[in-house]
Amino acid sequence: MATSTAPHRHTPVEDLAALALGCLFVALGSNLYAEARILTGGTVGLSLLLHQVTGISFGAIFFVTNLPFYWVAARRMGWRITLRTFVAVGLVSLLSRLTPLWIGFEHLNPIYASVTGGGLFGIGMLIMVRHRIGLGGVNILALYLQERHGIRAGYFQLAVDLTIMLAACFVLQPVQLALSVLGVVVLNLIIAMNHRPGRYVALS
Repeated sequence: MATSTAPHRHTPVEDLAALALGCLFVALGSNLYAEARILTGGTVGLSLLLHQVTGISFGAIFFVTNLPFYWVAARRMGWRITLRTFVAVGLVSLLSRLTPLWIGFEHLNPIYASVTGGGLFGIGMLIMVRHRIGLGGVNILALYLQERHGIRAGYFQLAVDLTIMLAACFVLQPVQLALSVLGVVVLNLIIAMNHRPGRYVALS
């Protein structure tokens, strides 16, 4: 008996739940990184790096850096994904500021922070990616390249993040750099192993 291979479609409630949970995971991961003074990848990491080098405010650099990627999202992936991305970026920013009011660290092992923080980033991004929600910047470009050209999103982001870490050699202490690289590898391996064509076919 033939079975239908048509992908299931997420409901609006499922998309909202994915947005909330994904942003919560990413916000918690960012607080672990901030507490351990670890640099992340993507446009956030690039903006932080440029801020340390130039002294220009992080917010201004982050805004300008993301503009070309939002243009790619709007032109190639539609305004719907672009709007979701704007909402996700704003929610992560808000939750990152609120998280210290909900949880505190008396002691935080930096290796634990690197692995767990990278894992939280990866799981949060994976949840949102599967609901066609991005976090701006490199994430948008990675999704576009995977959907249009078959380039694995996780591996592309890993290459970009490692390039940022290479540039960070001139800014971070060796231990901080090593832990940052470890966290980036954990993050992107989660996406690479779990988000690939044919492995998850539900639509939003």
